[in-house]
Amino acid sequence: MNTDQIMQIALDLVGFPEIPGDSTIYVPGDDIQRVAIGVDMEAAELLLAMQIGAQCVIAHHPAGGTAFSRYHEVIRKHVDLMVNAGVPQPAAEEALQPLLQKTSILMHKKNHDHNPSVARFLDMPYMNVHNPCDELGRRIMHDTIQAHLTATSTLQDVVDALMTLAEFQHAHTRIAILMGKPETPAGRVVVAHGAGTNGGASVAKAYFDHGIDTVIYIHIDPEEFENLRRSARGNLIISGHIASDAVGLNPFIRALENKGLEVIRMSGL
Repeated sequence: MNTDQIMQIALDLVGFPEIPGDSTIYVPGDDIQRVAIGVDMEAAELLLAMQIGAQCVIAHHPAGGTAFSRYHEVIRKHVDLMVNAGVPQPAAEEALQPLLQKTSILMHKKNHDHNPSVARFLDMPYMNVHNPCDELGRRIMHDTIQAHLTATSTLQDVVDALMTLAEFQHAHTRIAILMGKPETPAGRVVVAHGAGTNGGASVAKAYFDHGIDTVIYIHIDPEEFENLRRSARGNLIISGHIASDAVGLNPFIRALENKGLEVIRMSGL
């Protein structure tokens, strides 16, 4: 199998016609039978993968190159998620501006070629698959919640629904209700995941302002949480970053194994 075929497996899982901006093949490779995969796979993991006989390294999180320079394209998927939940397009666009600006500024300080250059020196096929797995995870989380949700469901019921997934049962973190109480009615629930990163305070507030009662982020920066708590009323649940990523990564890994690849899990998996 080659790196293009591995990427296509991920795209097919969610029906994507093309590789999203936060995913890429840094170093292509052919005749791959054994891969090392993890949430964060950087220079140290590339060296380790070579030592243990892996023939390709697959990271989840973007690790440089176009996955950094085109990252903003995936951030914009927050607009689609908001509009699908009933937020008017102009309000969704406005809510996303703080995150787009923050992302643009942060990308200027990153070393875009650090990890890819190490992979090239090692002649190690190297790629990352981010948004396809995140979108798959979002769908699984959404469907799991909706299968358990009723008109009288509480925030604890939402947490309990997510806890039926093995990734949350075995997580190092616990799902947290940051705004609201366990007995608070859940109302309308949105899993705001699969758009690069969490939308911060402004995106969550846009949901709250347009009929969504409960927003689920997989993580949030403390300063964004404080801003949201001061400026908005609604329920916020944090499901946990690595466990939530694993919800989408594990089906991808199973698909690779079904194609005959040997998969070495590390770095959060």
